[in-house]
Order: sequence, then structure tokens, then C-alpha cells
Amino acid sequence: MEQTTLEVTGMACDGCEANVTEALEAIEGVSSVTADHEGNEVRVEHDEATVDEATISGTIEEAGYEVAA
Repeated sequence: MEQTTLEVTGMACDGCEANVTEALEAIEGVSSVTADHEGNEVRVEHDEATVDEATISGTIEEAGYEVAA
């Protein structure tokens, strides 16, 4: 398992955290997600063979949040 941590902006509350978490947990190969709106951070534990950072970032952006470059 690999852990990817991304800076994510636009999350303002627990509901935003839940939206991001739900979207990422739907990806096959993701085993856990921790979203923190106060720290603007999302940590994802995933299978590095099936899930890459681009997939994670794209999913977050599709959910309506911005991943910092």
C-alpha cells in the first residue's frame, strides 16, 4: 500500500470532507481516506499498482474541490 497526501482547497465543513471521502472510496484500490478541511489536506491509502496520484487528483476535482499544484 502507498499513501498519497494532497493539499486540497475548497473544503469548508464536515460535509465537504464526507463528499471527498465518498468519491475517493469509490475508486477500486483505495483502502482508506482521511480528509481534513481545517488543514486543507487529504490522505489516501491505496494500491500503487491500480491507483495513481492523477486518478486521486482528478476524482477530487470532479467532486468540486481544487488540488494544489
